[in-house]
Amino acid sequence: MPRYVLTGAPGAGKTAILRLLERAGHPVVEEAATDVIALEQSLGVPEPWSSPGFADAIVTLQRRREERVIDGVAGGAIFVDRSPVCTLALARQLGSPVSALLQAEVDRVVTEHVYSGVFFIRNLGFVEPTAARRISFEESLAFEELHERTYRELGFEPIEVPAGPLRWRVAQVCLGAGLPVPELG
Repeated sequence: MPRYVLTGAPGAGKTAILRLLERAGHPVVEEAATDVIALEQSLGVPEPWSSPGFADAIVTLQRRREERVIDGVAGGAIFVDRSPVCTLALARQLGSPVSALLQAEVDRVVTEHVYSGVFFIRNLGFVEPTAARRISFEESLAFEELHERTYRELGFEPIEVPAGPLRWRVAQVCLGAGLPVPELG
């Protein structure tokens, strides 16, 4: 069953696209970094991204989520909100060392051709701050460029999904994956 990654700058609309794909009946895998941050912050760690093991916690949770969805799906395309390649880009952005676990997970998804495609969801022209997303729009643009460069360095050719109305963006993802465009009321 093909798996497709949705990636891009923080606040680009990946999760909203994922929600509509899910509503259309496609299995989805939730992004892990936001949940790792939220849990650590609730445990009293104000900036978990500066903690050792942050990237490892993300890739471990992300892989568990992917495996859980794969085990429960008989067929069809699966859409994944971010991948280990995104976590590698995040480690680079933070200036953190790349752990053996993170490197092994990146190597696995590349050598095993885990993903059938990567959709690069372009920024919307702004970023809404949240407890987990403390980044300016300018910083998000630099992060967007780093994400794209990281994917390309590893041999991925991201499929562009420009800013636009949400239903149109979902249609672009479906068409790029060779799937019918769902009726989204």
